[in-house]
Amino acid sequence: MDTAPVITLSGVRRSFPSGGGRVRAVDGVDLTISSGEVVALLGPNGAGKTTLIDMILGLTAPESGTVDVLGTSPRKAVTAGRISALLQTGGLLPDLTVRETVRMIASLHRDPLGVEEALEASGAADFASRRVSSCSGGQQQRLRFALALLTRPEILILDEPTAGMDVNARRDFWDSMRSLADAGSTIIFATHYLEEAEQFARRAVLMNAGTVLADGPTDEVRKRAGVARVTVTWSPTDAELVELEHVADIQRHGPRIEFRTDDADSLTRHLLSRTDAHGLEVAPASLDEAFRYLTAAETERTAAA
Repeated sequence: MDTAPVITLSGVRRSFPSGGGRVRAVDGVDLTISSGEVVALLGPNGAGKTTLIDMILGLTAPESGTVDVLGTSPRKAVTAGRISALLQTGGLLPDLTVRETVRMIASLHRDPLGVEEALEASGAADFASRRVSSCSGGQQQRLRFALALLTRPEILILDEPTAGMDVNARRDFWDSMRSLADAGSTIIFATHYLEEAEQFARRAVLMNAGTVLADGPTDEVRKRAGVARVTVTWSPTDAELVELEHVADIQRHGPRIEFRTDDADSLTRHLLSRTDAHGLEVAPASLDEAFRYLTAAETERTAAA
C-alpha cells in the first residue's frame, strides 16, 4: 500500500468572534494522514473537529499554519474531485427524486461514477424514486453519500455520517465504507458513536479545545489512558482496600466490586494471592473511557496552569 502523506497540517490555527472576544477553535494542530488510512476524529462539541474538516476541504482558511491536500491546496483538490465529503448539512432540492438529484449533480462532473453505481454503493438504490422531501434524515444522508462518491475521490471526509440512521442503516453504511477502504481510499470521519471508531477506524485522533490529545492506532490510544477494569466478587475490609495499589476508582455493584486501574497485572496478582477475591474479570478500557479520562486530565492540567 502507498503510505505517502495525502493530508498535511502544520501549526494550523483558526479562531472565531465570540462574546466580544475570540475563541480558538483549532489551536496549533499538526497532523499527517497517509494514503489508505482510516482515521476517526473524536472529541466533544466544540473540540474543533468540524473547523478542522472545513480547513481540509478549503471551506475556511487557517489564520496561521498550512494545509496541504494531495500536494496542492484544499480548494484545488476539491475542484479536481480528488477529495469529497459527506457533511451533516447541505442543501438538497426537496421536489427532486433521489435519482434525479444524483443524475443532476453527476452532470456537473467530467467523468462521474455512474448514477446507478453511486446509488447502489451508497445504499440509496431502494428509495431512488422517492422525492427528497419524503426521505428520512438517514436516507438523506445516504443520498449525500452517493453525491460524495460521484467524483471517485481519493480522500473521503465524513462529518457525523450516520446521524439520523437506524442501527441497520448504520451497519450497511459501514459495510460500504469497508469496501472503499479495502479498495485503498483514505477515509477520515468525525463521529459521536465511539463504538463506530472502535469497530472501523484503524487510527484515532482525539481532540479537545482545539488541540490533539492523542493520535495513534485505535488500540494504542485506548491504552494510553492507562485504564483497565478489574471486577471481582469480594467483601473486603477497609484495611484491605487501603492496601491496594494502582487503583484509580472503586465502584460496588452488590457483591461485585469494579476497580479502575492503571496496572491490571499488579492489581490482579495482589487480589489472587493476598485476598479471598474470586470470580475475577479483567477488561481493557473502552475508547469512550479513554476519551473521558484523557479529556478530564487535560482539563485539570489546563486549570492548574
